[in-house]
Amino acid sequence: MALDPDRLFPSEQTTRAIARQLFSTVEHLPIVSPHGHTEPAWYAENAAFADPAALFVIPDHYIFRMLYSQGVPLEALGVPRTDGGAVETDARAIWRLFARHYSLFRATPSRLWFEHAMQTVFGIEERLSAANADALYDRIAETLGREDMRPRALYERFGIEVIATTDSALDDLKHHDAVRASGWKGRVVPTYRPDAVVDPDRPGFAEALARFFELTGMDETYQGYLAGHRARRAYFKARGATATDHGHPSALTADLAPGDAERLFDKVRQGVADAGERELFRAQMLTEMARMSQEDGLVMQIHPGSVRNHNGPLFERFGFDKGADIPSRTDYVHALKPLLGAVGNDPSVTIILFTLDETAYSRELAPLAGHYPALRLGPAWWFFDSADGMKRFRETTTETAGFYNTVGFNDDTRAFLSIPARHDVSRRVDCAYLAGLVRDGRLDEDEAHEVAQDLAYRLAKQAYRL
Repeated sequence: MALDPDRLFPSEQTTRAIARQLFSTVEHLPIVSPHGHTEPAWYAENAAFADPAALFVIPDHYIFRMLYSQGVPLEALGVPRTDGGAVETDARAIWRLFARHYSLFRATPSRLWFEHAMQTVFGIEERLSAANADALYDRIAETLGREDMRPRALYERFGIEVIATTDSALDDLKHHDAVRASGWKGRVVPTYRPDAVVDPDRPGFAEALARFFELTGMDETYQGYLAGHRARRAYFKARGATATDHGHPSALTADLAPGDAERLFDKVRQGVADAGERELFRAQMLTEMARMSQEDGLVMQIHPGSVRNHNGPLFERFGFDKGADIPSRTDYVHALKPLLGAVGNDPSVTIILFTLDETAYSRELAPLAGHYPALRLGPAWWFFDSADGMKRFRETTTETAGFYNTVGFNDDTRAFLSIPARHDVSRRVDCAYLAGLVRDGRLDEDEAHEVAQDLAYRLAKQAYRL
């Protein structure tokens, strides 16, 4: 299973040599992780990871969605049920099940990330299988008990300079406070994600909205609601937040007159808004959040285009983020026009666009980011967080948006040990792409070295104001 040192580099020898040289200058740069989903409690409590299954399988929807597609029940993988129903609790049994199905991950990013962690973190160069599952389980479990395998030590070992978590608008951020009070030098910052109190179609919206008003102490009016967001954003910013994150079904934005927005909010709050009005409310709130970013300087991330929880029966049993979010077509040109009319020409604002619709890269996203001062393109995301997906992203956006209207790389993961693996893949793919430009006479080699540093490190720090 030993990792090929030239993995993801071009096979043509001249180009490969250039890629090697470029990669050698960025391979060990610090990791800036400005968007992700690791648990802040890990850094606050610094407890040992429980076992190999809890580390690699149970929290990673990339892993269990593949297994589920082949008929493996999530209960058998130890994924918790929302109703507290019985699931497998024997970590070794879960690991054995994963090992028996490991061949399903051939040529997927998950396999590359997993094997990178196995080799670089645990020193294991033997491919997982049913035959060696117990032996590898024991080796990993024994290693997890060491002090140097706790979250803070791994943070330092991986060369992480700063990592952002993603946190509900209702979160008290107590774990972030604990990290800051501990004296540990690691930098863990929150990200303001208000979806629970912005999306009327989200389960539990009414209860979340009531809690939001209780938490902020604001009047239950539209202006009170906006003031509550400003207060919560300030609370997050005081604890190190530099960004917000918005996972809307579409990129639709609106810019309603104040009276119309007030009336729309009243219908949403009372639970009588129809589907079109609920979508319009989400659209209005994206523009309101952009205006707030203009005021407080928080970078805005928009993640549209995922049909969340497509598998209804699975969602009922297991809840959010269980591998059933499916990409859909997304319009950006018309959908974003109201928001861009409000703040798009302000260079002090940074709005980072992501997509799950690759067809929009060259047709819509690159031209938009190549024009509006406020826009930047997020990296290939989620289903396209892969070597081929990253390559397609560079090939279809660079000629229109350039490199400097993009924001480097986000690992966007709940799987802690995959963070260095994902950055390794991104740096290799970018170096391979740059090497091709040098080979073709489209970029001088000294420029390629500078761009490689920017893509691996500097652009993320700059875009996210870190």
